[in-house]
Amino acid sequence: MHKIAFNTAVAVVIANMIGTGVFTSLGFQLAGTHSVFAIMMLWVVGGVLALCGALVYGEIGAALPQSGGEYNYLSQLYHPAIGFLSGWVSVTVGFAAPIAAASVALSKYVNKIYPSVNPVFLAVSVIVLITLIHSFNLKAGSVFQRGFTWIKVICIGMFVGFGLFYQPEHTLTITATAADWKDVFSGTFASSLIYVLYAYSGWNAAAYVAGEMENVQKALPRALILGTTVVLVIYATLNYVFLYTVPMNELEGVVEVGYVSAKHIFGPNVGQFMSLVIALLLVSTISAMILAGPRVTQSMGKHIHGLRFLAISNKNNVPFVAIMFQSIIAVALVLTSSFESLITYVSFTLNVFTFLTVAGIFVLRYRFPQIERPFKTPFYPFTPLLFLAIIFWTSWNIVTSRPIESLYGLFTVLAGLLVYFIATRTNKIIQ
Repeated sequence: MHKIAFNTAVAVVIANMIGTGVFTSLGFQLAGTHSVFAIMMLWVVGGVLALCGALVYGEIGAALPQSGGEYNYLSQLYHPAIGFLSGWVSVTVGFAAPIAAASVALSKYVNKIYPSVNPVFLAVSVIVLITLIHSFNLKAGSVFQRGFTWIKVICIGMFVGFGLFYQPEHTLTITATAADWKDVFSGTFASSLIYVLYAYSGWNAAAYVAGEMENVQKALPRALILGTTVVLVIYATLNYVFLYTVPMNELEGVVEVGYVSAKHIFGPNVGQFMSLVIALLLVSTISAMILAGPRVTQSMGKHIHGLRFLAISNKNNVPFVAIMFQSIIAVALVLTSSFESLITYVSFTLNVFTFLTVAGIFVLRYRFPQIERPFKTPFYPFTPLLFLAIIFWTSWNIVTSRPIESLYGLFTVLAGLLVYFIATRTNKIIQ
């Protein structure tokens, strides 16, 4: 049986992270602050936070090395009900909504160049095509994933290189003042951090395919840490280039920030071509989520009799039913949701279970002191505590500033609790 190699696992992490957020969120951040230092600190803080999460997941994943991510971890560390709810959220929100958001962003970039292209039709078509690629053969899907991921990294490197040699007409000051530091500790910073954390989401992607990885106990922590570190460097430099090449007033509130920056760096014609390249790069993000997400759905199907159809695999051991199920939800979200509401809704809902998983490091060490831990979280307990503090801060800010999206997230969790209750009452769940 084909196994996922270390370099594919790293590619899955990088591809899950680099996508919609970094090419679309700067405009929303600039609506809250015009401090270059605060904007750059957003991306550094987000990267450090993702790295803290990756370090903790590395220990938990190496100790509990099965596919399924949070569904597997929370079921064993807390209770099967908590694991079920995290799996439910992954099935209904965690992957389907980011797939929808990435496909919508891709279509917006293409539509900027070719206004005659129907963005909704294009977004749906991309999801359908990539779903078909991943539904038949894991090896073919892995090759597709690795290829698009490294093309993405190379293209971004070229974009950054040309951007740093560009001579802008405006000046950019990154030196911090007292006002800049005040911005960093403000509620506005917390609100903007929501978009940054969304951009960094995906650092835990390799955990979802752990059961199919080669030498998982060593490879999983390394893949999580290496992939997250690479993305931190890319994000910081890429956003600096956006700010360096374009005046802030031109970026504020704009979704297609990459397109605007490319126009300044390369001129209108080449800028349009680079916009198409960025759209192509988003294919890698969509592909990575279509590859990783169904492994959670498949794990749920193996444990819940009523959802056993989701665990069905083809002769190549690919969970094609789970892949199709996830993509149907993604297409439905493309047809019914706005881009900004999708990001906020996803961020709040996923933060709940990421918070519980990282907190689970304390449960793991207390309840299972004798379990083999091939990897231990550096700087424990500071690493998980820093992660938990910032996630709580941003989640509380979402509740107070975006109550509607928070309620949608809460209703999603409650709906999963109802499904679990019904399944438990009818003995449909294998404990």
